Amino acid sequence: MRYFDELKRSMEFLAENPDVIFLGQAVACPGTAMSNTLKNVAAEKLLELPVAEEMQMGISTGLALGGKIPVSIFPRWNFLLLAMNQVVNHLDKLPRMSNNGFRPKVIIRTGIGSERPLHPQYQHVGDFTEALRLMCCNIDVIRLDEPEQVFPAYKHALEREDGRPTLLVEWGDYHNEK
Repeated sequence: MRYFDELKRSMEFLAENPDVIFLGQAVACPGTAMSNTLKNVAAEKLLELPVAEEMQMGISTGLALGGKIPVSIFPRWNFLLLAMNQVVNHLDKLPRMSNNGFRPKVIIRTGIGSERPLHPQYQHVGDFTEALRLMCCNIDVIRLDEPEQVFPAYKHALEREDGRPTLLVEWGDYHNEK
């Protein structure tokens, strides 16, 4: 089992659910390594957005409140940082603010930027997994270190019944290395 193949299989599995929608940059058109994992996903399940990360996360929360299961894709942690207001102050806190009346299930997909074969510089290779775990009480943050973790983690994120959002962290270098 290869890391990339497991990511691709996971995206195809998620796409089978009629409530799932994928959104972000380079989702409906090529542009990142994550785009390649969506090649077999039907075009009507892909919502291409401009580079507006906070807006994307707000849309994701709204879609979840409306009954959809958004898979919100931020190709690298460093881009997801721009949506932290929505993640930490809104998505994570909604259950508390609503006395558990609202429990939006959002799947957030991000990555630790690839350093090989070309290092893209430090503004693209951050890993803020531990920091986000400390900031959030209602979002499960899972770093996918091995290929065998990938599919079960995405399956759990989709099938969980507690309404908790799940943030899955991939390694860009592992797309080709593992």
